[in-house]
Amino acid sequence: MNTTIKHLGKFGLCGLMSLALLSQACTAGSDDAKPKKPPQQQSAAAGQPQALPAPQTSGGKPLMDALRERRTVRDYDSKPLAPQTLSNLLWAAFGVNRPGNKGRTAPSAHDAQEISIYVVTKEGVWLYDAFANSLQPVSNQDIRALTGKQGFVKDAPVNLVFVSDMSKFRNDDDEYRRFYAAADTGYISQNVYLFCASEGLATMVRAYIDKPALAKALNLASNQHIILAQSVGYPEK
Repeated sequence: MNTTIKHLGKFGLCGLMSLALLSQACTAGSDDAKPKKPPQQQSAAAGQPQALPAPQTSGGKPLMDALRERRTVRDYDSKPLAPQTLSNLLWAAFGVNRPGNKGRTAPSAHDAQEISIYVVTKEGVWLYDAFANSLQPVSNQDIRALTGKQGFVKDAPVNLVFVSDMSKFRNDDDEYRRFYAAADTGYISQNVYLFCASEGLATMVRAYIDKPALAKALNLASNQHIILAQSVGYPEK
């Protein structure tokens, strides 16, 4: 399994999604085993949506422990997140916890659910689809450096970008739209903080972003506005 993780740099995020499905077939302790590239790897590289593992929605540290250990970290190891960890992270952030009525893990004004999460990695950019539990391809470019003006953002294995679709607040003026978007993003980013505290991950949320440049790289529409970005990874040792 350690060898599978080490090969992330070679296969990228798409490859790791596929390799994770093969991990159970690997003999325990066979560190020299090199799994073959799965057949779907070629189509994934061509921009196919990537299914995430089902999120693990139980366990973790008690809430009070996670609150006590919540902190901001600015130094990251380059080790990528495993697919299961990424799936759990995104579910904790703004996943679906009540499928029957499309309830989410964070509240939103008017239940507009206007916040989208873009997942920015070395391998490219993906849009989290909470209801399909999948990643929709956006770009194959490494734009991590655009997710913040601090130097460390380019080294974090995952940078989440929170984008609000203001058009979903049809009956509110601009002041309330901006307030709702900021508050709703705050709930999501705190979920990320608590998940990271529970899992021993490092994270840092920020608004210090060249928003026009990042919006262009994400190909956002005029009604979409970047609110915050948040780095996630393992703390640098």
